[in-house]
Amino acid sequence: MSSSGEARFRGADFASALQEAGFDFFTGVPCSLIGSVLRALQDQGYVPETREDAALGLAAGAYLAGRRPVVLMQNSGFGVSLNAIGSLHQIYEIPCLLVITWRGYGGKDAPEHLVMGRALPELLGSYEIEWRPLGDRPLDEDARWARERFDAGAKPLALVVPPGVLG
Repeated sequence: MSSSGEARFRGADFASALQEAGFDFFTGVPCSLIGSVLRALQDQGYVPETREDAALGLAAGAYLAGRRPVVLMQNSGFGVSLNAIGSLHQIYEIPCLLVITWRGYGGKDAPEHLVMGRALPELLGSYEIEWRPLGDRPLDEDARWARERFDAGAKPLALVVPPGVLG
C-alpha cells in the first residue's frame, strides 16, 4: 500500500490481466479486499457462490468443459474448501487458479483473521499448492505465471492477495 493509503493496483487491471492470460471462468465468494476485482468481473460472467467448496465444484465442471477457472475467496474460505481441494481437484487432477485474500497478514486485522493469516502459507504448502503473493511484480507477470503453471500441471495453484495490493 502506498503512503497515501491507495492500493498498489486497480482490481479492474488484475481482472483484465487474468483474462488476457486466458482465464475465462470466474466464481467465488466475496471479500472486501477484492471487491474491485469482483465488480470488474460482474459483466464478464462472474458466477457468485455462497460457499467456497461449491465454487470449487463449479470450477471443476468448467475445467471439464474446456475452460480455465479461477476461484476467488478469502483465506478463511480457503480453510472451508480444503476437503474439496483434496478430494476433488487433487485426486482427479483438476487444475484451478485460486485467488485468496490474505486477511490477518502480518498480524494486522480483526482477531478472527489472525489465526488463518498465520497459517495460510503452511496450509498451502501442506496441500502442495504452488503459490505466490500478488503485488511484488507487474500484474500481467503474475497472470502469465499462473497460466503457465495451470497449463503445466493438473492441480490447484494460488495467487495470494495481501491487504492494500488491489483497490
